[in-house]
Amino acid sequence: MKKKWQPTLIRTGIRIPLILWTLAVLYPIIWMFIGSFKSNAEIYANPWGLPETFNIQNFADAWNNYNIDTSVFNSAIVTVLGMALTLVLALPTAYALERLRFRGSNILFTVYISAMMIPMVLGWIPLFFLLMDFGLLDSIIGLSIVYAISQLPFSIFVLTSFMGTIPKELEESASMDGMSPYGILFKIIAPLSTTAIITVSIMNAIQFWNEYFMALIFLNTREKYTLGLAIDFISSEAQYTNAWGTLFASLTIAIIPVIILYAIFQKRIAKGMTEGAIKG
Repeated sequence: MKKKWQPTLIRTGIRIPLILWTLAVLYPIIWMFIGSFKSNAEIYANPWGLPETFNIQNFADAWNNYNIDTSVFNSAIVTVLGMALTLVLALPTAYALERLRFRGSNILFTVYISAMMIPMVLGWIPLFFLLMDFGLLDSIIGLSIVYAISQLPFSIFVLTSFMGTIPKELEESASMDGMSPYGILFKIIAPLSTTAIITVSIMNAIQFWNEYFMALIFLNTREKYTLGLAIDFISSEAQYTNAWGTLFASLTIAIIPVIILYAIFQKRIAKGMTEGAIKG
């Protein structure tokens, strides 16, 4: 018979590493947030201390002098366009692969899933020349298309897994009433797959918002820089101008929308991933 203190000891042993990990993750974020309100003199004098006054001048400098406002707009555009295009392509593809079951559907699904295992870096050079041939190099639209295509395998995997849990009797009844496959998809399957759609959308949005390397390769004009490129530029400038407070402010501007978005939808994201994982 287990002693009464054993479950408590086990829970404590599990929680301590989690608490330590949480502190390790949160501390640099809090330090960055506090640093964004400091002057350069305060940062050099006491990097770990609180600012004497919470001054928003660093945010104003980042927004106005380093074109963070333009970069935020560009990142928002590629995130929204990429997310929308991914859904437009992934939703009917997932429905066809999971519910229609045509000849070769299993092979096609395997190809999509296998694409998740291929490092995206292997496609950067072919994509560069492909975008150049189509006149989409150094283009927000071109970057959005690349983002959408890069996340198709993941999106299709999550959506097909979730659609597999929806009873087929609903589709059969709708089909007997004369509803077309597109009607079934958009009037029955899509509403019932809202959790999976939100999960895919939020995960893709975070990926697109934070992406750096493809934007670095496919964008050349500074006016078209996304947030990752703009922050990298400020980081380079900070080494010579000592604009560390401005850099911290830029990082804060970039990270806050992601934290808010994830905090709002974290339960739906967890639900969508787990329900897709227990497909039966």
